[in-house]
Amino acid sequence: MFKTILGTILVALPSLAQTFEVASIKPAQPPTPDGQGRIFMRGPSGGPGTRDPGRVNLPFMSLKSLIMLAYDVKNYQITGPQWLDTERFDVTATMPPDTTKEQYRIMLQNLLIERFKMTVHKESKELPMYSLIVNKGGPKLKETALKATPADGDGPPRPPLGPPKIGPDGFPVMPAEMSQRPGMPMMMMPGRARLMATSQSMQDLANRLTAQLNRPVIDNTGLTAKYDFVLTYAPDPNEGLGGRGGAGLGLAVRAPAPAGTAGGPDNTFIPDGEAPQPLFGALQSQLGLKLDPKKGDVEIVVVDKMEKAPVEN
Repeated sequence: MFKTILGTILVALPSLAQTFEVASIKPAQPPTPDGQGRIFMRGPSGGPGTRDPGRVNLPFMSLKSLIMLAYDVKNYQITGPQWLDTERFDVTATMPPDTTKEQYRIMLQNLLIERFKMTVHKESKELPMYSLIVNKGGPKLKETALKATPADGDGPPRPPLGPPKIGPDGFPVMPAEMSQRPGMPMMMMPGRARLMATSQSMQDLANRLTAQLNRPVIDNTGLTAKYDFVLTYAPDPNEGLGGRGGAGLGLAVRAPAPAGTAGGPDNTFIPDGEAPQPLFGALQSQLGLKLDPKKGDVEIVVVDKMEKAPVEN
């Protein structure tokens, strides 16, 4: 009991050091399809290290996702009530433009403590995980063609938002400018998903797989370069946008059937060709990589108490 209480105090006290200048928390409304049945979701924006460091916008965030951001942990590192995954909120806040990432996390912790009466403690727990290794036959990866990493705000202009064109493989056709920016956007379509990586390391891939599989993925490939690659696979039915319980990274599109073509029961576009492989097989056949199961100790954030609804803004 003493260990639990002490852990709660040690975790909670730092969050009292700093607060946002202004913060608003409102219940989020589910995203609605447009006239053609497509759903577009935007992820978090703003904050330290972005073009808008003095303001942060966190739309349609679960309480678990907010805790993930506040304590810089993954989904699998949080235990608490099941409704941490289902209660969704829109959060906006302002802060001094020179706020550091660590100060920003402390502000988020303080916000959760003040508005949701949250108390937590940390403990170590053995969990299943994966080791990302090179498969027999070697990697099937192409080193990136980018020689430099554009700073935020530099490089080619970002493509305008809007309904994308759907290609014959059932995925949105991404603008050519996207290949000139480092990143790894994910597209989720009915029965298929795709990662499009530009100038990404194996640690970047391990981080994305960690979010997708909801288990730690450790990079043991020994590959030190940055790569351009495309990974297409059939997602687990339990996986949501950005992985189970993830923070909502990526693009989800429900593509309507083009005129004169056959669609599914809900008129969703079904592309020609073979269905993609599950993730584990796709990694081996497309990238020459393998996920080897193992176990290891992981630090866990345990939510001891939290209200479902915040106090008034």
